[in-house]
Amino acid sequence: MRKNWSEELTDVNFRCQVCRYTWSAAPDLVEPDETPEAAYHPWRYFATCPLCEASGQPQAPWERALLKAHQMSTGPRTPEGQAAAAANLAGHPTPEEALRTRFNAMKHGLNARVATYFPAKPDSYAFCSRCDVNRRWCAQQPACVKQTELFMLHHAAFEQRNPRALAKIHGDMHAALVGTLQMCLQSILGDGVVLKVPRFEQRVSPLPEDEGRMVNMPISFVDDDGRTHYVYEYTAHPAFKPVADLVTRLGLSLSDLGMTIKAQDDEQSELRGRLGEQGQERAAEAMEAFSDRMASVFEKLPALMQAAGAAAAQDPVLLAHEAATGIKTKATGGSGS
Repeated sequence: MRKNWSEELTDVNFRCQVCRYTWSAAPDLVEPDETPEAAYHPWRYFATCPLCEASGQPQAPWERALLKAHQMSTGPRTPEGQAAAAANLAGHPTPEEALRTRFNAMKHGLNARVATYFPAKPDSYAFCSRCDVNRRWCAQQPACVKQTELFMLHHAAFEQRNPRALAKIHGDMHAALVGTLQMCLQSILGDGVVLKVPRFEQRVSPLPEDEGRMVNMPISFVDDDGRTHYVYEYTAHPAFKPVADLVTRLGLSLSDLGMTIKAQDDEQSELRGRLGEQGQERAAEAMEAFSDRMASVFEKLPALMQAAGAAAAQDPVLLAHEAATGIKTKATGGSGS
């Protein structure tokens, strides 16, 4: 039996027109709507926004449109139409369609098993400062929406064995790693590739208030001119090794990019004996001219063979040989045996 969508609702979705907050609650005010456009659901609902306390906020437009869609959607009514609809569903879903539709029932993934790794904690994670999700709505969810979306995308890609589904995520991650590498290099150049640190040793404090205690003092010496010099220890910047490891892992070394002299020599050696673009065009033109010349030669070949046979039949040496042996050759109409 069809549901009567024109009955009054007890739980309604509202959207605040002031702060754009969406919530679900019992309406504070219900008014009958007698306009012809509202014949599918003759009621109007209003409530006070719990976020900004703006009164008289209407029902969410998307829910209003959904009520109309449910009321106007009837499906086939005749036996022929119902039979045709059933025939259209026969044999579906296919295995390929099942791969695409098995996640349709999961609207947001908040109840997925993997979502429990990131429970919803607004402003408690490091990435929350850049999140655009409403904090109050986020606190009502069982898991972080952003992380759940990431988890579901990875699960779908692995289930379907489709790595292209993760291309955008991997592209963003690679760009972030390259940006981090650039910041590391800028920091190294700002601090200096070599760090200069004074060396210390334990000495008896020369200050009277220290009462002869051992303290760490910089190592120094006095030259012949009476000037004091301090001993320093020079070390390479400690961030060099992490940067080198990051370059290797990202495949950004000169050898990976094919920018070394050896790589260029190997490429040139592979190209030896091959024609460039201009050489290929010239070769194509030469081959076309050669084909035309060979075609004209083959057209003249029968006439040339006939002329050669006639010349051989008039050869005096051949005629003298036939007269001496009594055997005619093929050139003069004999069998040649």
